[in-house]
Amino acid sequence: MEGDEIDDVKIPLLQSSTDENVVVRTVTFQISDIKCASCVNSIESALKNLNGVQSIAVSSLDGRAAVKFVPKLITSKRIKESIEESGFKVNEVHDHDQDISVCRVRIKGMACTSCSESIERALQMIDGVKRAIVGLALEEAKVHYDPSLADPEKIIEAVEDAGFGAELISSGNDANKVHLKLEGIDSEEDANVLVSYLELAAGVNRVEMDFLELIVTVSYDPDFTGPRTLIHCVQEASRGSKVYRATLYSPSGRREKDKVNEIRMYRDQFLISCLFSVPVFVFAMVLPMLPPYGNWLNYKVHNMLTLGLFLRWILCTPVQFIVGKRFYVGSYHALRRRSANMDVLVALGTNAAYFYSLYIVIKALTSDTFQGQDFFETSSMLISFILLGKYLEIVAKGKTSDALGKLTQLVPDKAYLVDIDTDANIITETEIDTQLIQKNDIIKIVPGAKIPIDGIVIKGQSYANESMITGEAIPIAKSPGDKVISGTINENGCVLVKATHVGSDTALSQIVQLVEAAQLAKAPVQKLADDISRVFVPIVVVVALTTWLGWFIPGKAGFYPKHWIPKGMDAFELALQFAISVLVVACPCALGLATPTAVMVASGIGASQGVLIKGGDALEKAHKVKTIVFDKTGTLTVGKPVVVSAVLFHEFSMEVLCDMAISVEASSEHPIAKAVVAHAKKLRKNFGSCPEEVPDVVDFEVHMGAGVSGKVGDRTVLVGNKRLMHACDVKISSEAEKYISQNEILARTCVLVSINGKIAGAFSVSDPVKPEAKRVISFLHSMGITSVIVTGDNHATATAIANEVGIDQVFAETDPVGKADKVKELQMKGMTVAMVGDGINDSPALVAADVGMAIGAGTDVAIEAADIVLIKSSLEDVITAIDLSRKTMSRIRLNYIWALGYNILGMPIAAGVLYPFTGIRLPPWLAGACMAASSLSVVSSSLLLQFYKKPLHVESI
Repeated sequence: MEGDEIDDVKIPLLQSSTDENVVVRTVTFQISDIKCASCVNSIESALKNLNGVQSIAVSSLDGRAAVKFVPKLITSKRIKESIEESGFKVNEVHDHDQDISVCRVRIKGMACTSCSESIERALQMIDGVKRAIVGLALEEAKVHYDPSLADPEKIIEAVEDAGFGAELISSGNDANKVHLKLEGIDSEEDANVLVSYLELAAGVNRVEMDFLELIVTVSYDPDFTGPRTLIHCVQEASRGSKVYRATLYSPSGRREKDKVNEIRMYRDQFLISCLFSVPVFVFAMVLPMLPPYGNWLNYKVHNMLTLGLFLRWILCTPVQFIVGKRFYVGSYHALRRRSANMDVLVALGTNAAYFYSLYIVIKALTSDTFQGQDFFETSSMLISFILLGKYLEIVAKGKTSDALGKLTQLVPDKAYLVDIDTDANIITETEIDTQLIQKNDIIKIVPGAKIPIDGIVIKGQSYANESMITGEAIPIAKSPGDKVISGTINENGCVLVKATHVGSDTALSQIVQLVEAAQLAKAPVQKLADDISRVFVPIVVVVALTTWLGWFIPGKAGFYPKHWIPKGMDAFELALQFAISVLVVACPCALGLATPTAVMVASGIGASQGVLIKGGDALEKAHKVKTIVFDKTGTLTVGKPVVVSAVLFHEFSMEVLCDMAISVEASSEHPIAKAVVAHAKKLRKNFGSCPEEVPDVVDFEVHMGAGVSGKVGDRTVLVGNKRLMHACDVKISSEAEKYISQNEILARTCVLVSINGKIAGAFSVSDPVKPEAKRVISFLHSMGITSVIVTGDNHATATAIANEVGIDQVFAETDPVGKADKVKELQMKGMTVAMVGDGINDSPALVAADVGMAIGAGTDVAIEAADIVLIKSSLEDVITAIDLSRKTMSRIRLNYIWALGYNILGMPIAAGVLYPFTGIRLPPWLAGACMAASSLSVVSSSLLLQFYKKPLHVESI
């Protein structure tokens, strides 16, 4: 390409144009009080002159107004206000085609819930932000926003304006994104050429270029391309002497580096602070007690200014203003956003001590008779202890996500990519980075190696240890056609696996994303800490001021004995020490950490043991559960029904019965339908050859909870239970009734087949009960939880299953809506209800329940509707989920006792309540140590959840 063609390539193809790519949106308003055409004209006149409004359509009949507008020029809120200014009331707003994007932002500098609430308020004030969640323990914010009105840059700017550090983690859909570090780029022209080549590549959706760091981010469709292809595309863009290269860049490691840097920063600041504050403490508290070693400190430099006082001032100042700068900055930003946090309390306390001591220095310098007590050791030691506490707290907080970190480390760094021939023999073998694996690649997994992707075995046999994902200790046999999971271990055989899901699409990545989302979501119990934190700091400041007045005024007035005032102090100084102690002993941080740290640890531990909890709300509600509703098929039973017998009741032959059943049931996804089809095909082979083509069925209809129907040729066929036959007026013969009764007693399901209104035959289907079901129901009973079966199956079969596992209450022959109604009936009786199910027909009940638990092997719809997902499909995990919830809520309560206990007990002691009776007072530096210890104790308490053990193990059954 030459001349103009090269110039065209230099311009990115996906670069937006000002005029061509104008986004137009439609919003519909439901307006009351429109009575005639005059009202319509009034509204249209009010809107047509607004900049950005393109068209208006108002209906006087139903009171609706549809407005097309350009979101960059005007918002739907402004349009609504214009209608209301015209004298009409807007009842409802429906914004069509609204595209909501999500971005995650890492936030630095949060200390307590006051900080997280301030950030939430700042984010929600941005035009276009619909929802903002800030996680204190996770140090992240998740923001839902309208991309036409807001963008990640505005969001980061708002966080930084609030006084915190911010860094974008992800924006939009990061499911299929790759970051490439470029080499050979010398100018913007080179960068544009590369961007253009990438945009031309098949499957590329979007290309973003960071010119400063030379990092390109490519969003792509994994069905058409992948990281390896994109790197090759960069190399192909080389022209002449210009050679371009690309390597994978992983931004995920930055979080770990930032955490390490933060820990190092607090450690260094603490050590620097100690370098100055320890000598100050020695000069103030130790040497004066050891004459004659401390006599030199009393040497007078000028007037009453001693050498000891001068040295304490010189050494304390760097601690107060250099090391302690972070408290001034934090206080400034907190007060600027009209809130108060720990930084405000520390700054007030240390400033009071430092500046009063500075006043003592000035008075001593200018007077030859003045005597006073300085508090320089209070200021410097206070800052040192707080920094030590923050250092230990951050180290401990890092351990709260250990379980999640172990999950992310399960994926190996390298993998063997192979090319194979038609017989699956290996032609070539290459070791590549795991992140370069693409969909449909063939990967060789050697014995003992971790599996890097989700895929299907195409050659070889082995056993896979899936305990790290599912908690199942027994290795699972794998042969051609079986699925393997990313992060699991290949035990003994060499297998070839075809990649079906890679990167962030793997089951392991989905688990990690789900747990991260759960850790970000607030538990309702967190509201207590949020409510307290709003008023905590102002109350502490008032109490400190009251304490100072309460000791100073009576001291001056002589209301308490003079010997209460320590030697070398006066009433003012004693009152000041008590006030400073009150300021610094109070700690809002511990309250803020009580819930999120426990939720972080619990959700991580749950995931590692096969229980995915989708947020703090589900975790909190689960501990209140008193009734559990179980679906039958696939939940209490194995979920792999098999036909154990088939009979004829009419003149139809077995071939016809099988053909009709296969034709109609083939269109159903129900496990029983699949079992009937498989058995009917087997029988068909026994009676001759099984036809390759299934006869077409027309007017196919699913009767929820009853069966299916359709027309095969000129025959009307019904396949289902007695309820379906009764609904369609099909008479059931006594012979059929007897067959049904005999099988229902054995906990078998009878599937009746009606042809042209006559019962032609029936299939008896058995679905064995899960081996752990009886023990689980018994254990739940010992926990004070009652169990209920709600199923679409017949009453006799459901009762037989209930008797086998020990459940007393049965609701049978219930459709999906009926299941949800039964859940609501139980809730109306004041019960907190959990629903355990696996199918699409269970999803209404899963949503209706207080806590929905989906079996991991169930349908995507059920898993999406549930609050808790049981990965390995074992009923023991129902107990694990509830027990983990109970243990977590107990731990959160204990955390609140720790956090509130420090404040409730510490503040009165710091205020000097015990001093008149016992002579015990809390020096400010010791009060600061107590404040630091309170946060550390709460985090350490949460970390004890890491030792959680399941109350019931399926292996012991």
